[in-house]
Amino acid sequence: MAGLWWLGHPPVSDPHAPLGRNRKIVGWTVAVLAIVVYSLLPVAWITSLSFKQGDDINNQQFLPTHWSLDNYRTVFDTDLFTSALRNSLGISLIATAISVALATVAAYAIARLEFKGKRAVLSTALAIAMFPTVALVGPLFDMWRSLGIYDTWLGLIIPYISFTLPLAIWTLSSFFRQIPWEMEQAAQVDGATAWQAFVKVIVPLAAPGVATATILVFFFAWNDFVFGISLTATDRARPVPAALAFFTGETFFEQPTAAISAASVIVTIPVMILVLVFQRQIVSGLTSGAVKG
Repeated sequence: MAGLWWLGHPPVSDPHAPLGRNRKIVGWTVAVLAIVVYSLLPVAWITSLSFKQGDDINNQQFLPTHWSLDNYRTVFDTDLFTSALRNSLGISLIATAISVALATVAAYAIARLEFKGKRAVLSTALAIAMFPTVALVGPLFDMWRSLGIYDTWLGLIIPYISFTLPLAIWTLSSFFRQIPWEMEQAAQVDGATAWQAFVKVIVPLAAPGVATATILVFFFAWNDFVFGISLTATDRARPVPAALAFFTGETFFEQPTAAISAASVIVTIPVMILVLVFQRQIVSGLTSGAVKG
């Protein structure tokens, strides 16, 4: 567990430890701090920019001279953003719920059942998840227009499920393999059916994996731009990442930089809430199987 100190409290330098060990601890601490600063600096800059106005936007200063919430008011007064936010929430939640539910059942079957080609199924699922989305935009565009689901929620939910389901199955199958088979058998001996044992015993034990899969699926659907810009034409189904490309300033020559920054901060809030709520499950899920003992 010494290599996972970043999951809890950072290591404390021991004055009695060898000098090389203290240098190693200091080096790792500096490296982690540098990564954290590098990762959070763009977010901090966008947040600061969202409170700026007028000439303050281009003054190259980190903090605004005069703090203002006008950009946030402008964003929420824009029908383009509010409808896109509603679309993103609805589409992402529906796609996440369906994908995780199907992946949970499929991953359990893959983990428990022995059949020929099981490894090939998992490898194929992972390959599908890694397939470039741009390559499917053209065929889906023509197909969706023929089926009448172009520029609809369903037209985005289907590709989101198709791309996130294999990744969710791959993630959850590793968790189900770690759950002892005897626990399910004990539940059935006590009178539970196979489905009751699965729902009341196996799924709760796999909660970290389910939470991890849920976050990954939601991130994909919430942050998608390619499908959102290609498979929609109006505000009826256009999600937030695609809608930001249509933001305009008050005049033709004005760039809506501050308004886009405010919108970006707003759409980041649901992601932050999910991470904070499922923090323990995410950490447990990402480290499951990597640490023994």
